[in-house]
Parts: sequence; C-alpha cells; structure tokens
Amino acid sequence: MEIKLIRKYYQAKYTIGRLYVNNHFFSDCLEPPSQHLTERCSMDTIQNAKNKGYRAIPTGRYRILITRSRRFGRWLPLLMNVKGFEGIRIHAGNKPEDTRGCILLGFNRRKGYVLDSTRCVLTLVKMMTEAMKKGEKVFVTVK
Repeated sequence: MEIKLIRKYYQAKYTIGRLYVNNHFFSDCLEPPSQHLTERCSMDTIQNAKNKGYRAIPTGRYRILITRSRRFGRWLPLLMNVKGFEGIRIHAGNKPEDTRGCILLGFNRRKGYVLDSTRCVLTLVKMMTEAMKKGEKVFVTVK
C-alpha cells in the first residue's frame, strides 16, 4: 500500500496537506509547522528546527507498522526510521496543539483545524490492516 502526504499550505503554527492512498484522495492532514526539512538534512539541522518547537517531520519515504500506542491505548500507524524523530504516528486530533510532530487526519473545513478525524483514522487503520494481512508492506511518502 502506498500513501502520499503532499504538504500544501504552510502557516506559522501548522501545515495542511493532502493524503492520498494508492493515488486516490483520502483526507486532509494537519501537522506542526514545517521547516522544509528533508531526509538529507543533517541531524544538527533537524535538532535546531525541533528546538524552536514541534516541527513537521522531514520529507521522505517511511515504512508504516500498526503498533499499540501506550499514549492512546489503541492500535495506530507508526512511521519507522524518521530521521531525528521517534514515535511519529498517524492519529486523531483537530488542532495544531494535538500534533506534537504527528500527522492528524480529517477534513480541513475550518481554518487551522481538521474535522472528522477519528472516522478518518479508523478507516485508514482498517485499510492498512487489510493490506498487511495480504502480505503488503505499507509506506508513506511525505512531500
């Protein structure tokens, strides 16, 4: 399964993007402010950006596993090997303060927020789980 997150709108307190599953629009997404980090950035550059506050993860391609989140008490997608970051998940939330570096799903019908987040996350987790049961690996490409 291939997922693409394409960042569209960069604001001082958040970033809004579009999430596509197998080249079909799935939902909008909300992330922390982006410093336009890439996987080629040095660890020093990434750490300096993070020291200024929570930041969006570097662009790149990441494998996703479904693991149990202690924080949320449920099975959620976890992005693997994100340079300079740990515990990056796709989860429900509505506002920039809910991201903490993670990717929130929903629909950007209110400026700076995503709505219907829980429904989007549950649907995506079901799709990912079904793909994994078929032996597929799940990846997200962040652009």
